[in-house]
Amino acid sequence: MSELDYPSDLRYTSDHEWVRVGDDGVVRIGITAFAQDALGDVVYVSLPAVGDTVTPGDSCGEVESTKSVSDVYAPLEGEVTATNSALDSSPELINSDPYGEGWMFELRLADASSVDGLMDAAAYTASLS
Repeated sequence: MSELDYPSDLRYTSDHEWVRVGDDGVVRIGITAFAQDALGDVVYVSLPAVGDTVTPGDSCGEVESTKSVSDVYAPLEGEVTATNSALDSSPELINSDPYGEGWMFELRLADASSVDGLMDAAAYTASLS
């Protein structure tokens, strides 16, 4: 697992999503290098709609790969404010740049402090072994 990257400025879930805290209580969400590696080549992504309200643990999208289809779960409660439209034509961005251009959606958090309940990089990495 050491060849996979887990940036220290992100928070992580046990469902292999990452959360990057942005401005004004908005977070950006994607799947981790571990998740994209396990999935294999991503060929299709289904994302929540802007304006949807999600709660932690809700399935709010899917990632389809050459191996399988996996749900994307909401890591936190909030309203979807943006989705990554680049994934419509280039879902492989999830494989090539999971923490950058491969992001999935943004949420305006119902409670900004809820991020504190997620794992840091060290805890997430430890959970994988």
